[in-house]
Amino acid sequence: MPRYALLIEYDGSPFAGWQAQADQPSVQGAIESALARLDAGFANGARIAAAGRTDSGVHGTGQVAHADLQREWDPFRLSEALNWHLKPAPVAVLAAVRVDDDFHARFSATERRYVFRLIARRAPVTHERGRVWQVLNPLDITAMRDGAAHLIGLHDFTTFRSTMCQSASPVKTLDQIRIDEHEIPQGREYRFHMRARSFLHNQVRSIVGTLERVGAGSWAPERVAEALAAKDRAACGPVCPPQGLYLSGVGYPQDPFGIGRG
Repeated sequence: MPRYALLIEYDGSPFAGWQAQADQPSVQGAIESALARLDAGFANGARIAAAGRTDSGVHGTGQVAHADLQREWDPFRLSEALNWHLKPAPVAVLAAVRVDDDFHARFSATERRYVFRLIARRAPVTHERGRVWQVLNPLDITAMRDGAAHLIGLHDFTTFRSTMCQSASPVKTLDQIRIDEHEIPQGREYRFHMRARSFLHNQVRSIVGTLERVGAGSWAPERVAEALAAKDRAACGPVCPPQGLYLSGVGYPQDPFGIGRG
């Protein structure tokens, strides 16, 4: 059975998350329904596997999944056919490529990349509604960068993971936190870029919520280190809402799409 990797973009707003669920709409379910129109295996219940399972309301600009089909497809025609059958769901297959049988969207991945978008301005957002977290006042980006520096590297991230996290260990290596600031009409946008081999449940949202408190002046940057050392969920800052979070990319030893890490 030929295996295809899919590069996927989606607006998570109408979905209960990536993972297929019996009674709620999901991104996985939408793609599998489209595949069922093209492939007998998926018509009979075959499943796709993805690099990451995003939560309800979280978006994807660089999700990767793989599917085993019962016949060969021209990759371009496969992506075109899937996009036709995905209408009108806000899900798009950006690219499809034939991959070796040992490629696995989840287990072959060497890193995941997330971006969180936060807008600070008094006026409500209009075009970005449902796609950013909005606060009212500007943030101190230098203080947030100082706070974020305490989280880089190998740590026990118990403080910054959900109590419902199913990971076997809270110990993870956070390879990068980069915070950018952009001017927008009557306000500022802050983008938090994070990169790691894998993340704990709610880790990114917990970190951004905590750094926002630093940027607002409610926390000193050093308090982030204290919260990390506490290894206690109660020491975490507020968990920010999901709508500003994007799974922006997945890294592999050899990029199946030939586009680099971005």
